[in-house]
Amino acid sequence: MAKQEDLFKNVVSHAKEYGFIFPSSEIYDGLSAVYDYAQNGVELKKNIREYWWKAMVQMHENIVGLDAAILMHPTTWKASGHVDAFNDPLIDNKDSKKRYRADVLIEDYAEKLNQKAEKEIEKASARFGDAFNREEFVSTNARVVEYLSRKKEILERMAKSLGDENLEDVKALIEELEIADPETGSRNWTDVKQFNLMFGTKLGASADNAMDLYLRPETAQGIFVNFLNVQKSGRMKIPFGIAQTGKAFRNEIVARQFIFRMREFEQMEMQFFVKPGEEMKWYEYWKKTRLNWHLSLGLGKENYRFHDHEKLAHYANAAADIEFNFPFGFKELEGIHSRTDFDLKAHEQFSGKKMQYFDTETNTNYTPYVVETSVGLDRMFLAVFSNSLKEETLEDGSTRTVLQLPAVLAPTKAAVLPLVKKDGLPEVAKGIIEDLKWDFNVAYDEKDAVGRRYRRQDALGTPFCITVDHQTLEDHTVTIRHRDSMKQDRVAISDVKSIIDHEVSMKNWLMKTN
Repeated sequence: MAKQEDLFKNVVSHAKEYGFIFPSSEIYDGLSAVYDYAQNGVELKKNIREYWWKAMVQMHENIVGLDAAILMHPTTWKASGHVDAFNDPLIDNKDSKKRYRADVLIEDYAEKLNQKAEKEIEKASARFGDAFNREEFVSTNARVVEYLSRKKEILERMAKSLGDENLEDVKALIEELEIADPETGSRNWTDVKQFNLMFGTKLGASADNAMDLYLRPETAQGIFVNFLNVQKSGRMKIPFGIAQTGKAFRNEIVARQFIFRMREFEQMEMQFFVKPGEEMKWYEYWKKTRLNWHLSLGLGKENYRFHDHEKLAHYANAAADIEFNFPFGFKELEGIHSRTDFDLKAHEQFSGKKMQYFDTETNTNYTPYVVETSVGLDRMFLAVFSNSLKEETLEDGSTRTVLQLPAVLAPTKAAVLPLVKKDGLPEVAKGIIEDLKWDFNVAYDEKDAVGRRYRRQDALGTPFCITVDHQTLEDHTVTIRHRDSMKQDRVAISDVKSIIDHEVSMKNWLMKTN
């Protein structure tokens, strides 16, 4: 646990020191759980968004994009259920005065049981080697069976209590498990209460006649209210999808763990409209497709797992999370939900406008079902960034900090370095920059010894360093250094562009999903 905490501190520190993420309004002591993406962070974030958009929209003929407004008519949120049901269970510790989500406290306890089971499995795997049968061990080892069955029992009880709005039993469960305040160890808890997460605002020239509005807590509703507009103007046929990226806002009870849980965040969502009765087929399709997209980035298959929901949202008949192994354990990265026809029917009821699809093949009207994929862009950023940050010990005993970002996502694809700041080398280097910048985000770096420049670019996650030296003047070749292997090759200047393109091309990375 201490090692994980140290890693997480390094992630937060590195993000600030190298211009990826700054605390918002820092000169005024900041604003809790609000962050600014700095000069390198904004590039990494943009590249993640574009990687998602290309895979989700450009590579699917039946999926189109949308950019709906943040402000929507307030009845939207009544129809969606957010006004009445968008709550989290809140609990306060009387001694520390700290506030927590009751469900997260219980889920964290359950995850510790899961980690204990994994430790038993790892020990057995090391002991038996190639002869180890994980499935058999998990089903027969008494300790593992006990840990996992206890975890399942706890989560099922919590899900039922929350579903029944039995908050007394949620508190009773916390007390029975002897869950303590993570910071102080106190077990002196208040009752559990429901807390609405929406931010309210006003629309109007004066307070007397201003309309009460909300900052949207999700981007999905902007898609649903535009379902017919997109379908008719785009002549879309079922099944088809509408994708959107954009900001959402939630007044989180406990906004913590850096950019994992913020009050202002960005979502990448796609709502896929299908014929009723076919939703489970598409639900399984999108579970597989979305996991493959994540795996294409090479962050390690062992760092992902599916978690099926014990407690379904009021609109869903199936739901699963793709969880990622963050520095603080496995947590939700993306959700795949079968939302049934709840959303379109609710908006039809509240608006009085027909929200049905006319199927020309069957000559019938029906309300489509929806399968949703929703990934947090900020969480995706944290997953990529934290997984990529490494401390390496080299052959000579020295160490280097390297940010091994997937090359396709790296903010800067290559840095061009003149060996010295004279003899015409800077001019040649800048000429290479002028040629490459049409295709890639590249940087020029001439300060310090070349070894220190290499280390700086390693820490920034730059996949390639191109060094211009005196031999360049003679034969028009440069040294190209690879970030991960530190291997150096002598190549013609004319080949540099194709070498970089091969390593950073979205096509080459996304082809891994097929």
